[in-house]
Amino acid sequence: MMTIRGVFLASIAIAATHVVPALAQDKTLYVAGSGGSMEKAIRSDVFPAFAAKHGVKLEYVAGNSTDVLAKLQAQKGSQQIDVAIIDDGPMAQAVALGFCRPLDLGPVVNDLYDIARFPDGKSLAFALLGAGFVYSKDAFARNNWPVPTSWNDLADPKFKGKIVIPPLNNTYGVISLVQVAKANGGGETNIEPGFAAFKNKIGPNVLAYEPSPGKMTELLQSGQAALAVWGSSRAKALADSGFASDFVYPKEGGVVIGVGICPVAGGKESPEAQAFIAHLLSPEIQVAMSKTSGLAPVNKKADLPAEYRAGMPYGPEQVAQLKTIDWVEINRQRDEWNKRWVREIER
Repeated sequence: MMTIRGVFLASIAIAATHVVPALAQDKTLYVAGSGGSMEKAIRSDVFPAFAAKHGVKLEYVAGNSTDVLAKLQAQKGSQQIDVAIIDDGPMAQAVALGFCRPLDLGPVVNDLYDIARFPDGKSLAFALLGAGFVYSKDAFARNNWPVPTSWNDLADPKFKGKIVIPPLNNTYGVISLVQVAKANGGGETNIEPGFAAFKNKIGPNVLAYEPSPGKMTELLQSGQAALAVWGSSRAKALADSGFASDFVYPKEGGVVIGVGICPVAGGKESPEAQAFIAHLLSPEIQVAMSKTSGLAPVNKKADLPAEYRAGMPYGPEQVAQLKTIDWVEINRQRDEWNKRWVREIER
């Protein structure tokens, strides 16, 4: 016959078998990254399988790279975000500011292209995209305009009030300034030609310096804008919406962008954060993400069907055709550039 104490202990044991799984399900992993097609891909292709395998709830906090970096700065010492997705330029800042933990992902890192492995050991690129031009086929056909071929085409007076470029606090804005500077004899260490071109020639052609992907899409679809500096993945999302558009790299070269990711430091450490990043790098998830978002895979074992490769930097040969820019040098000057940009360009 069981004693009262025995009954009590048995009831606790029975309850525990029900409580532990419930507690596991109550655990939430917060992932912060860009909205649009990437958010859609992560929610549909990444979250469900990971949640089922690890018994966690996942929440996505949408914002562009500078928004996510600003959130990390605001939450310094008490981070609420577990995984941060930030473009390679701002990611270098995040690492320098101590917001990323060392990576511990297991053997999957051995399958990545070298370009995906950032030297800091605390972040890497889980996807690649190329920055170039998106243009409206109808607007160009109607005006009998040739396809843009150079960064200097942004200065052509025929585009007055028809161009959309993200502002300088956005990765595409920085790329535009640097590449225009390079096309005019400058570069990261001599940005003057870039500022001069934007102030005197390109600025009058710019309808808006727009950071929102949704608003940029709206400006192109409505016919208010005909040409934009944007990424290959955004271009795919626009084309998939049914809008007649195309994406091209300038003859001077488009720029490869590594979509960075890191486990966040400065809060309670979550083992699931490392597991989530490893999951995102697996070949099958890389392929699924690419199909939905237009982001090129970084895992060499990710075999993407040919019909999904158009416009993206897929494989080592495609990546080799794109240019990289010096984010360390850029970040050293970025605050000064931002202030000058607001003062001289976006007045």
